[in-house]
Amino acid sequence: MAETPPVPPRGVSVSPEPQPSQPSRPVQPSQSSRPGQPASGGEPLWRQVLGDRLRSLRHERGETLTDTAARAGVSPQYLSEIERGIKEPSSEMIAAVAGALEVTLAELAISVAGSLQGATRPVARVGLASRAAYALAA
Repeated sequence: MAETPPVPPRGVSVSPEPQPSQPSRPVQPSQSSRPGQPASGGEPLWRQVLGDRLRSLRHERGETLTDTAARAGVSPQYLSEIERGIKEPSSEMIAAVAGALEVTLAELAISVAGSLQGATRPVARVGLASRAAYALAA
């Protein structure tokens, strides 16, 4: 006669028996201190610079995440993820948050682009003669 396992008391959950797992790859620690920021220290991502700018605007207004999120129609958690550069928000979400912060989408985009431009190294431009040579080669 097989012995049945004891029934746990009401309100106590019992986890199932652990299943043998396949060996997993070791997890490499992230070299970046912030999600969305390149580990190599290269050019910052748009979503990271956007989030930094949105947080800066919110702080300038002396608002909490809850205040701004309520006006924008998003959850405070989602706004926090946008500000930390974790989420890649749609243009509609960016416009809603910008409106809640009383800036236009154009003003916000120009500000973010200016920050990105200041964070990049000058890139050698291909001259007109080189472009013509590439066009002829094609």
